[in-house]
Amino acid sequence: MLPSKAMKPAVPLAASIALAVFLTGCGAVKPKPLTHDEIVNRAKNDQQAMYKGQEPVTAPITLADAMARSLKYNLDYRLKLMETALSRGLLDVSELDMLPKLMTDAGYRWRSNDSGGTSIGIQDRVISLRPSTSEERVHYLADATLSWDVLDFGLSYYRAKQQADDVNTTDERRRKVLQNIVQDVRDAYWRALGAQRLLGETQTLADNIQAALEKTRQAERAGVLPPVEGLEYQRALLDAMTLVNEKRQEMELAKRELAALMNLAPGTEFTLADAKETGLSQVPTNLDQLEQMALEQRPELREEDYKTRIDAVETKKQILALFPNLNLFGGVGYDSNKYLYNENWAQGGVSLSMNLFRLAGIPAIKRTNEARMKVDDARRMALSMAVLTQVRVSVERYKLAVYDHQLAEESARVDQRLASVARAGSSHQLTSELETLRTGARSMVSRFQEASSYAAAQSAYGRVLNSVGIDLMPEQIASSDLPTIAKAIQASLADGEKQVFTQVADAATVDRPIRLSVSGLPERVDGEAVRGAVGKVMTGNHLTLGNGGDALAVDLHYSAAPGKTATRAKWDVTVQDTAGKRLLTQSYLSYLPDDVTTRSVVALAEAATLSVMDAIHRLAAAPETAAVSQ
Repeated sequence: MLPSKAMKPAVPLAASIALAVFLTGCGAVKPKPLTHDEIVNRAKNDQQAMYKGQEPVTAPITLADAMARSLKYNLDYRLKLMETALSRGLLDVSELDMLPKLMTDAGYRWRSNDSGGTSIGIQDRVISLRPSTSEERVHYLADATLSWDVLDFGLSYYRAKQQADDVNTTDERRRKVLQNIVQDVRDAYWRALGAQRLLGETQTLADNIQAALEKTRQAERAGVLPPVEGLEYQRALLDAMTLVNEKRQEMELAKRELAALMNLAPGTEFTLADAKETGLSQVPTNLDQLEQMALEQRPELREEDYKTRIDAVETKKQILALFPNLNLFGGVGYDSNKYLYNENWAQGGVSLSMNLFRLAGIPAIKRTNEARMKVDDARRMALSMAVLTQVRVSVERYKLAVYDHQLAEESARVDQRLASVARAGSSHQLTSELETLRTGARSMVSRFQEASSYAAAQSAYGRVLNSVGIDLMPEQIASSDLPTIAKAIQASLADGEKQVFTQVADAATVDRPIRLSVSGLPERVDGEAVRGAVGKVMTGNHLTLGNGGDALAVDLHYSAAPGKTATRAKWDVTVQDTAGKRLLTQSYLSYLPDDVTTRSVVALAEAATLSVMDAIHRLAAAPETAAVSQ
């Protein structure tokens, strides 16, 4: 019979084994799909977490503000930051692997009978001892051993070096995501701002076209217009509005893209700061310098450099693994077995081992490492060629974008003048009103095209910076609040752009304000309406109205002479500096209906202003101006 104290530990152990066998045999683990409530809660929690802790939009957003919001709240960039932090954490873990190992062990041992044995003679096989035991049926044991494997230490050291370079690789990927986000924000911001500027005028034009469509339908039903002619008018009006809508929708979608980049919650309303458009810098000519900067700064090439270092360390690891393995160990032990002479003891030792068959793999390891390094070099060379190509292509695209914008600006001014002339000579006849709306729609399309071309030029501008690898985020920021980040980004943008673009184009931002005056108007013409229309044309073409000390005085003088069938009207445009020196004199002639109205005079004034817009831009931007007469 077994002692009762030996039976007690056996009962729970046997019960546990039986239960485990029973659960395994019955297949206790079954597939359990997510419930609808769990999915709903997960979606709800994710939505709350996506927009948690964000500063609300309380003012119009500038370009720097948009970049700051994107870099602080964009989920893709936050993911890269987390990956960088994770990589640094893995580096800390790999460094711990280089420490010696301290293994502790404690246990409880029980058996149902006594262990023991006897001895027999080797030659005669005669039993020489009676059966005996030196181990209790129940006893406790524990030990602690400190060991240090020299080969494992070396391998752990090289793994830690690889992990350190992996941290650098992850950081370069973060830089690339940052640069791409900045590029996307720049692209979406300028397209959205262009749409915002023209939205009000587009809606007015749409209302006028809708009213004209209704007039055309009424005239067709009343028999005033033949059906074919009426339908042709309607088709022309709808075509004009379709062109406007296509351009408007194309640019309005950019606002939603910008909201996504800034990680704003869907439905969040915001406006963009309608600041003066910055000038387009001249196309860089120092391509060799830009290519050298790209080869030094592009995150993709730096990542390849770190991968090469990782592969070089991998070669050292494989060579180190061929060395003999030296293991040093020492520790203390305890066993409660009462039959032992010493229940506590200390022990130590050293062992040396080596797998001799590994030596046969030396040639293969050598060939593999050489091939790996050649692959790294070939991949880096191919990527370098792609980078150099991107630099030259981006510069060429920027050159074309600047040229396209200049054409779009000129086209927009011509179409604005056509629309103004059409309004000036329009009557109350349906055909005249149709032509006015068609030219107005064409002018609106041209203005959308101008805004779109400027956004495209800004996008191409950013791609040049991106192709060179300019970092537009400073290394350190004093605070994490949005105004501080925006200010730091603005300063960093200026510094980074100076490295690539050294000269400013002629279309630089105009600084000198314009003091506007209108004279010579007939009594029945509303002077405020004329001045307001001319001022709107100037501000719409990036001029600033004001009365500063360096303001240019622009005067429009109206005069008219009645003719047999129409009135011969003339606007004399003069520009003077603060000292009263005349810088520009130009006349604009046209014909108006005999019944001169505010509408016709306003339209003619707009056309006259647009005809001298380029000259006013040059005078307002020049530090010292010279007289111009035409």
